Amino acid sequence: MAVILGIDPGLNITGYGVIETPIDGKVRLLEAGVVRSRSDELAGKIREVYDGVREIISTFSPTVVAIEELYSHYDRPRTAILMGHARGAICLAAVQSDIPVFPYAATKIKKLLTGSGHAPKDQMQRAIQLELQLPRIPEPPDVADALAVALCHFYHGKIR
Repeated sequence: MAVILGIDPGLNITGYGVIETPIDGKVRLLEAGVVRSRSDELAGKIREVYDGVREIISTFSPTVVAIEELYSHYDRPRTAILMGHARGAICLAAVQSDIPVFPYAATKIKKLLTGSGHAPKDQMQRAIQLELQLPRIPEPPDVADALAVALCHFYHGKIR
């Protein structure tokens, strides 16, 4: 049995989803939510993301972390740099707990779950709702994205 922590990195809002993959192959949702940073300073935001992810790791003891790769439009390089800080804090939290980290491109995740690499957020939310048989659409979209990353890892058979 594996526990996969899927993460949609963000400096203000980091989505996370924890799924369990029992022997029978049926995925079970353990928890999903967001880590919010409230600090006005970059260092404070990074620390809050790190602390939030460490707490999730401590609570669920995942066997693997699946994380969405960074993507930024060429006219917004600052966004990519800021996102890189959050992603680095997340990866550090995982590595310090000896948990392997697997990155996935957003287009690959979307294509796997919806058939389109450019699916809009609402389509991803509906896909996750159906896939995990949830009573309602996961909110905010960062949660659905994090669960999608975790499912992508599961479907690629890289379970450890």
